[in-house]
Amino acid sequence: MAVLTGAGISAESGVPTFRGPGGLWKDYKPEDLATPEAFARDPQLVWEWYNWRRETIHKAKPNSGHAALVRLEIQKPHFTLITQNVDGLHDMAGSGRMLKLHGDIWRMRCTVCGSNWPDRRATLPKLPPHCGCGGLARPGVVWFGEPLPEGMMQEAEHATLEAQVLLVVGTSAQVYPAASLIPLAKQAGARVIQVNLEPTPYSEIVDCALEGAAGEILPRLVE
Repeated sequence: MAVLTGAGISAESGVPTFRGPGGLWKDYKPEDLATPEAFARDPQLVWEWYNWRRETIHKAKPNSGHAALVRLEIQKPHFTLITQNVDGLHDMAGSGRMLKLHGDIWRMRCTVCGSNWPDRRATLPKLPPHCGCGGLARPGVVWFGEPLPEGMMQEAEHATLEAQVLLVVGTSAQVYPAASLIPLAKQAGARVIQVNLEPTPYSEIVDCALEGAAGEILPRLVE
């Protein structure tokens, strides 16, 4: 079994989504800040936004939807959680067999030496942060226009092709390549179950489209 999660499940824990009504920070669109070009132009501004995001996410707790996926992982010997989320709520809930397509906001990467390390502090003491080598650090996430971590999509595709069921939770199904896993699962003969607050571009092709909150639907599905 494979599960693909998106921002919707985190939104139920109070994490703002990129495309929701809280999708603006100051006078900037997140899409204008989460790019290599924005970071090269003004790393201080980008880090102020990421510091705000870290502070916001730090207040959030996993919800019953996250907990249900942990129970599902325990029940299924062959299980992979594929997430587009960078907030770490799946980790906090206890998920283990996980592929993080878009990285992790609680990790940093040096732009000079390439070092990669965790930093769970909600508020960073100095912006922008630096590596021990003196190089400028960047968030350990995938920005718009960047490739996914090496081998990550291949692992996700393999897990999807091996799954008899793909559960798609809280994703708009508009961000690629993650969204391509849905038709891939269908082509491989898997049953696809979608849980989302509203229809998606793939609502017509999935086997079952359940409209509602993940925190309410997932616990019932797992039971």
